[in-house]
Amino acid sequence: MPSSTISEKLRKQLAALPARPGVYIMRNAAGQVIYVGKAAKLRDRVRSYFGSPHGLEPKTRALREQIEDFEYIVVTNPGEALLLEAALIKRHQPFFNIRLKDDKRYPYLKIDLQNPWPRVSITRRIENDGARYFGPYASAGSVRATLDLTKKLFPWRSCTKEITGRDPRPCLDYYIKRCIAPCTAYCTKEEYDEVIQQVILFLEGRADDVLHRLRRQMDEAAEHLEFERAAQLRDQLRAIERTVERQHVATTRNEDADIFGLARDGDDACVQVFFIRGTQMIGRDSFMLAGVRDEPDSTILANFLLQYYEGAQYTPKLVAVPLQPDDRDTIEALLTQKRGGRVEIRIPARGEKRRLVDLAAENAREALALARIRWLADSNKTEQALEQLREELSLPTIPRRIECYDNSNIQGTSPVSSMVVFIDGKPAPNQYRRFRVKTVQGANDFATMQEVLRRRFGRHARPAPPTEQDEAPAPETEAWDLPDLLIVDGGRGQLSAAREVMHELGVHHIPAVALAKRHEEIFVPDDDEPIVLPRGSEALFLVQRIRDEAHRFAITFHRQVRNKSTLQSALDTIPGIGPKRKKALLKKFGSVKAIREADVDEIAATVGFTRALAERVKAEL
Repeated sequence: MPSSTISEKLRKQLAALPARPGVYIMRNAAGQVIYVGKAAKLRDRVRSYFGSPHGLEPKTRALREQIEDFEYIVVTNPGEALLLEAALIKRHQPFFNIRLKDDKRYPYLKIDLQNPWPRVSITRRIENDGARYFGPYASAGSVRATLDLTKKLFPWRSCTKEITGRDPRPCLDYYIKRCIAPCTAYCTKEEYDEVIQQVILFLEGRADDVLHRLRRQMDEAAEHLEFERAAQLRDQLRAIERTVERQHVATTRNEDADIFGLARDGDDACVQVFFIRGTQMIGRDSFMLAGVRDEPDSTILANFLLQYYEGAQYTPKLVAVPLQPDDRDTIEALLTQKRGGRVEIRIPARGEKRRLVDLAAENAREALALARIRWLADSNKTEQALEQLREELSLPTIPRRIECYDNSNIQGTSPVSSMVVFIDGKPAPNQYRRFRVKTVQGANDFATMQEVLRRRFGRHARPAPPTEQDEAPAPETEAWDLPDLLIVDGGRGQLSAAREVMHELGVHHIPAVALAKRHEEIFVPDDDEPIVLPRGSEALFLVQRIRDEAHRFAITFHRQVRNKSTLQSALDTIPGIGPKRKKALLKKFGSVKAIREADVDEIAATVGFTRALAERVKAEL
């Protein structure tokens, strides 16, 4: 809202803001919390939302248009502001904040130590009740898998009955060695407490300590001629050893670290965390975040670390991250205070920890892609997205078939284009097409788009047999159906170029739009203002997914074409190497790299080669 339209109430609130550190809470007309922020000086930071809109990020402009009221809380230092901001974001889940998705529902494992016969259970609420909590886990699946594992390895009771020691007989768990039956007094209180202590050590990642204790107990049982108990301990020992061996060896040195990797796409991001204890990766989890658009990676990472460790029950000595988060020193100090010992946030540049950070990032990308695939598999959401798209773009019908086009080249070399097809909101890979650009020289995106659309719509009513230039995986008898909506990657220029060809070929009745990646603006014909789909809407998510898939498909094809071109030119420049000898080399070695690494004798043994020619190939490569 421009300053001239600020209500008298807001004007008085702005005038009363103190020049002190604190946290501010923005609300919309319905009284909902839409943003929580921190400030070193509340007066300067909050007033900045109500000044000139020029230079503000789109996200900030959208936020201030909805602000109808605000309140603030004064604190004594930046550390308190960070903690309070994280706590308020977790409580209110404001739409414009970076936030853990469904964070209030993350499960924990709980061991109620106030109970004389504790058991391990799943909970979603942490209380100050003297119990031990382990987590948070990102999903019910991951916490249940850990619960099942501890039950297989350690014989704690899973029943909820009152333990008196006077039951006539134990349940089945005793006979399959999943419980030591305190209900029938088959064990002492001290023996049961030892089992619970082993569970705690295991969940803390101290499996070596558990193994040491079990070996000692097994030896003591054997010395006292308690051979049946020694055999049970031996079997338990072996089961834990097998479990530990299956865990990835993470480092050659003993470590106490959490390793983080970050991936982002549009308004969503994913953080993967590896839990390193000793030399083992004892577990991992993925956490989805929302509200990340227009935010730098450093801010996303800082917000995640604060929200994650605000609820985590264990803080390691080392936090390894892919980049420096905002307020790194302050976050380090807060984590050190929480742990009661020094905590270091490190950005490894090389070595084992860098490898682990990169691996965590790769897993985060996979988790984000999987989340989107699951979204696409939800027929209710895709149907909702298509209906929203029809309304927002004023389409005549629901766009059942959507085609999206993207071009790819490097400084005009090896230009290619891709066409991806989504039917009923889901990808149809068997109808994807790739185009190797034939007539355009250099990096001319408009001309490339026009050539591809001429080739596509010039054949839409007849079968599309495979050619050397195009990938056509569908049968030769299949015609290319017309789309209900055509999307080109780019802005108004790309749309104009596409519409010119569509008029030329008589298919201008097909709705066509352009999607600009920078601000996710959708350009439509005969409209000066772009359409901006509502943030978080199913329609926006769908068009982003379609555009990203077209980009991925184009990039993959361009890489193949470029590699093939590089492969051909490397051999074609060698005197004496014609098509037959080149084919013989590639058939034998498979790649230029393999030829380069082969010795002269191996090359000379290829059909059609002499030693002199082999030496020439070796020297040239």
